[in-house]
Amino acid sequence: MSFTRRRFMTSALTGGAIAAALPTSAFGQFLNAPRHGLPGSLNERYAKLDAILREPIFKRSLFPDPVIIESVELLLRDKQYICRVRSKDGHEGISVSNSQQMEVLYPIFLKRIAPFFIGKDARDIEDLIPAATVNENNYKSQGLAIWVPLATIEFAILDMFGKMANRPLSLLISDKVYNPTISVYQANGERDITAEETIEHLQRDVAISHAKAIKFKLGGRMSHPEFPVGRSKKLIPMVRKTFGDQMIISADANGSYTAEEAIPIGKLMQEYKYAFYEEPVRFDWYEETKRVADALEIPIAGGEQEPSTHNFRWLVANGGLSIVQQDMFYFGGMIRCMQVARMAHAMGKQCIPHISSTGLGYVYMMHFVSCIPNSGPYHEFKEFNNVLPYHCETSTLRSSEDGVIKVPTGPGLGVEIDPDFLKKCKVLTA
Repeated sequence: MSFTRRRFMTSALTGGAIAAALPTSAFGQFLNAPRHGLPGSLNERYAKLDAILREPIFKRSLFPDPVIIESVELLLRDKQYICRVRSKDGHEGISVSNSQQMEVLYPIFLKRIAPFFIGKDARDIEDLIPAATVNENNYKSQGLAIWVPLATIEFAILDMFGKMANRPLSLLISDKVYNPTISVYQANGERDITAEETIEHLQRDVAISHAKAIKFKLGGRMSHPEFPVGRSKKLIPMVRKTFGDQMIISADANGSYTAEEAIPIGKLMQEYKYAFYEEPVRFDWYEETKRVADALEIPIAGGEQEPSTHNFRWLVANGGLSIVQQDMFYFGGMIRCMQVARMAHAMGKQCIPHISSTGLGYVYMMHFVSCIPNSGPYHEFKEFNNVLPYHCETSTLRSSEDGVIKVPTGPGLGVEIDPDFLKKCKVLTA
């Protein structure tokens, strides 16, 4: 088996072939969910979501005997932060963290999170994650500070269990694989350039990728002034006119607007048949998010910064979001993300999880998307890791000509990191 430092072309960033079948009114067809009018009373919806949150996720019954965690290590090489979990009976799991965040957060991982798991039965992972937030008053740091380290450990534990059971990650948290392949959309993340430059960059990338779904940025991010002034209102019709009626187009405001500012932007997106409107107001402005959703027909997406299951419960029950976008790392791993996806599914809403761009985040995202029934039709692909040497037996991890990537089916993550690379990593200490 040979390991190479993989460099992948931007042709991986393409949209699924189903886009061609969507009519001009794409935003109206993008979701099966009713935009207005949720089932039952609010109290009934809360009761239904609370029942869902009590349902187990991890397939503990697959493992009849205790799996006691002996060690949790954090390895570092070439700015790649790798978690290695070992059990007392010799099983091992590996995960690759979000390096951008772990570069800052690794002391919390080493001092406050990892020690809690030593000596615990890994089969209790669903209980261990919330317990770890209470340990050492970690809940006071709720957000990236605890959820990224916890996601990193959870991924390694699930990888270990997957290897033990000869199952992919997806079949440790779900009964079936709904999506063996993932269609991805191409995103442009630039701001502070002209509408014309944005169009040029989108055309350049789509010419390479043959994408059938795209997304770009609106506004100035978190209520900062937009530059150039008037860029968004100019860009929204330009993108549609440039790419035509069959292109699936969405846009992300990253909390740029007040509700009063966001609604006219949304109506302009509706006029030009956009698929969804992401984070029109600040992510923690829940009532304002709902106000925008109530005023528009275009589906509202959000949640990539959200740290709270309870807040997602409010957004789903009250119709604030049509698409939930919990982040695999920022929200604390697959088990918590599955809780949100299940709540969304119960209310007829879709899940298009957000994934941060470092490490092997896109692989975790694909496993997760593969095992949820309410997955959206396209999912953002950030980047391939061209620093970490790894090998995947069951997928090229490249998109095909129609913009589809096969989800790995091997045990655990289904991706093996070069053992020589791991041997040369530094083991970090508290």
